[in-house]
Amino acid sequence: MNLSTSQANHHSFILTGIPGMPDKNPWMAFPLGFLYTLTVLGNGTILAVIKVDQSLHEPMYYFLSLLALTDVSLSMSTLPTMLSIFWFNAPEISFDACITQMFFIHGFGVVESGVLVSMAFDRFVAIRDPLRYTSILTHGVIGKIGIAVLTRAFCVVFPVPFLIKRLPFCHSNVLSHSYCLHQDAMRLACVSTLVNSLYGLIIVILTLGLDALIILFSYVLILKMVLSIASRAERLKALNTCLSHICAVLLFYVPLIGVTMIHRFGKHLPPVVHTLMANVYLLLPPVLNPIVYSVRTKQIRRRIIHVFQGRINRA
Repeated sequence: MNLSTSQANHHSFILTGIPGMPDKNPWMAFPLGFLYTLTVLGNGTILAVIKVDQSLHEPMYYFLSLLALTDVSLSMSTLPTMLSIFWFNAPEISFDACITQMFFIHGFGVVESGVLVSMAFDRFVAIRDPLRYTSILTHGVIGKIGIAVLTRAFCVVFPVPFLIKRLPFCHSNVLSHSYCLHQDAMRLACVSTLVNSLYGLIIVILTLGLDALIILFSYVLILKMVLSIASRAERLKALNTCLSHICAVLLFYVPLIGVTMIHRFGKHLPPVVHTLMANVYLLLPPVLNPIVYSVRTKQIRRRIIHVFQGRINRA
């Protein structure tokens, strides 16, 4: 394959499967297919249960529905190139398709962070003012929060394709991952990428970084309120309602921090480590979030068990 160094011939990128081990790519096809299947089935089950069960039509579960939809959307953003590499051995992607995928991956990443902030606010209201919980977080308020989260993601990611498109690419067109990322593509440019780097850093600080601080501050306030509750049983009950969200936050931010640290300070590490961490960041939360909520949330767990028992009895 001709990896041309001339800008005139640079109309596509070459995606990387397992760095240094292209012969191992077919072995990853079925595990990846299994993970994507789990993502769709798990999040689809959560959405179906919340839709069918009227008792789950509460603010907490509406926000959980937003999280499930975001997880599926994020996974579907990486699915086309993952399948083309590991199933069909077709690593080439056009420049415009790469930019489109880049927009959706970064966009849904920002959306997920915003949804996690919304869920932290939901838990704060539920514990601070449980009697007015549903009257504060009405359908209209939840809808406005959802629109605000989507609008913010669109506005901050919208300039990224234009920032990439203005760059001349005259180096190798081989990317480091199985999908297109802004920071991965801009390193192949043959001019200064200071504007791209600064914009990317500002966006990370003002979205993901700020969201993490808001979530942390929310839980400081929640913990303060919980400790003021006289009954030990009530304190444990209040904290238990937050555990699933805490797990979702850790599943999203811990891999994100790991990817960022490796990208900034782990240039000496083997390429396979960078690829592994990037895949964990994008693939792990959508798979594990529905499992966490199914196990930790009694109402959802009971409904799922009820559905399966009904099918077994009918059989």
